[in-house]
Amino acid sequence: MQMTDQKEIAADPATVYAALLDPEVLKACVPGAQEVTGTPEEGFEAKVTQKVGPVKATFKGQVTLSDMVPGEQLKISGEGKGGAAGFAKGGATVTLAPSETGTLLSYDVEAKVGGKLAQLGSRIIDGFAKKMADQFFANLQSHLSPENAQDDAAEASEAEADGADKKGWFSKVTGRG
Repeated sequence: MQMTDQKEIAADPATVYAALLDPEVLKACVPGAQEVTGTPEEGFEAKVTQKVGPVKATFKGQVTLSDMVPGEQLKISGEGKGGAAGFAKGGATVTLAPSETGTLLSYDVEAKVGGKLAQLGSRIIDGFAKKMADQFFANLQSHLSPENAQDDAAEASEAEADGADKKGWFSKVTGRG
């Protein structure tokens, strides 16, 4: 399977590059990620649970990074095993370029799957891969967006205020504090 696309991200290339190397950011952005550990120099280990068509599996895998040019590009290679569900392995070349709204991230992915996953057919696998990539980049955009960080803080303080109002109302009605 091959997939090429571009995404516009509202952050400068250095910020996007740093986010792609941060295991906590990756855990927050990779759909189904249960854990991501490691370093860019030594590689990452990940545990991801996903459902592809009728097959649900937890994949454990290793990811290594190479050809790293800070703020510009990196190459990702990885492989994961999902037990009876099969395996997935492949790589991606990621290129970052400054744009009017932040960063234009381009990626070129090549991947192979085997086992039960391969039996699902290329239409299901390709559609799933596209959906995963779109979700990852939507999560990354959300994670890096300053407006979303402010919105999250505002929602949290509103929720606290609502909770205080409800508590006050409840204590008035019941006479309990």
